[in-house]
Amino acid sequence: MREEEKIFAGTLFTPGNPELKKIKLKTHNLCTEYNRTLEDETEKRQTLITDIFNEIGEASFLQGPIYIHYGVHTKIGKHFFGNFNLTIQDDAKVTIGDYCSFGPNVTIVTPVHPMLPLERREILDKDGEAKHMCYAKPVKIGNDCWLGANVVVCPGVTIGDNCVIGAGSIVVKDIPNNSFAAGNPCKVIRKLTEEDSMINKPEILGDNRIIE
Repeated sequence: MREEEKIFAGTLFTPGNPELKKIKLKTHNLCTEYNRTLEDETEKRQTLITDIFNEIGEASFLQGPIYIHYGVHTKIGKHFFGNFNLTIQDDAKVTIGDYCSFGPNVTIVTPVHPMLPLERREILDKDGEAKHMCYAKPVKIGNDCWLGANVVVCPGVTIGDNCVIGAGSIVVKDIPNNSFAAGNPCKVIRKLTEEDSMINKPEILGDNRIIE
């Protein structure tokens, strides 16, 4: 089994494997190039983003700088907005739905290291060779989610559709659809309902109107 296949199977793999390092090097270099672009170099940015990610939908915008590990393991839907310092460590697959907005410094992490220090250093592979190994768990974020500044999404987490994750939250467990969740560890505070509509906040809505 190839090392990349081991990742998707959820078993231990060697991140220093030459095949994996080649993928990461290409993506890291593309990110570095993206981070050097000017914001109005839209065509160049779009070309780079298309090369970085497995898939990214129309009308998506990444403010930059961005820090993506593999890129080819990540799919992003349409109308995505990622603010400053988006970090995606996508050893395992990362899926982000349509119409999602991420605040500054959002981090998505998929790899997991052994808990015991000696095992973090080295584990013997099938041939008895000592290697540094870890494993990874996929992350899925649904449609129409807003993740506030400095949110960290941990390995194996699924965030449902229409969720709001409060700033600074560490998401370690799944969050169901239509939830406002926050904290460290992140917990569901309440369900989002029509009562949360801006129509109920006329002092903020001003002379604007809600689309019906």
